[in-house]
Amino acid sequence: MSQEIKENAVYTTAEVQVLLKISESTVKRLLKKGILRANKVGGQYRILGKEILRLMSPNLEYEAGKVYMKFKDKVVEVINKWPQ
Repeated sequence: MSQEIKENAVYTTAEVQVLLKISESTVKRLLKKGILRANKVGGQYRILGKEILRLMSPNLEYEAGKVYMKFKDKVVEVINKWPQ
């Protein structure tokens, strides 16, 4: 059974885990790396539905790819300047 993610709803990490069909450790990793933005309330994370939808957006993957390629190009440029 599929559930609709509501943009203005507030979700717990357990709910996000069920909605995205991912493990608890994956949710924690997404939060720690800032990929999934959340607020901490009373020691527990609360995630807005729009953040979950943003995470699932194809545009996010495209933007991440652009950032990765830009970073990779800079690294290659620095390495190419090293004396041989």
